[in-house]
Amino acid sequence: MRKFSRVQVLVLVGLTTIALIGCAEQETDLTEHPGLQTYTKYCASCHNAGIADAPKLGDRDKWQWRVSKGPDALLQTTIDGIPPGMPKKGMCMSCSDEQLVDAIDYMLAAVGAGAS
Repeated sequence: MRKFSRVQVLVLVGLTTIALIGCAEQETDLTEHPGLQTYTKYCASCHNAGIADAPKLGDRDKWQWRVSKGPDALLQTTIDGIPPGMPKKGMCMSCSDEQLVDAIDYMLAAVGAGAS
């Protein structure tokens, strides 16, 4: 069994603490994100489960090429829908463009690509 010096242990504990604090801050930021409510009400049913090939929340691989399209293209795709899977405006006909942008940004933030 390898023995660590006191300094090595302190460094390891410090780095672990910093990493955990960073994760906690990201979690806190997402729980206060302006798109969370719209996402939860209209988007989560498909994007949490990946229904109809919807990219799951937090799945960097599935979101990578979508992120590269840019925010304007993502908004337009959301407004128009993606037949046959995604309905227009994600079924949120009462949502403003701003609410849709916030929901999109929430999903992008979950993979580290959001504006927030």
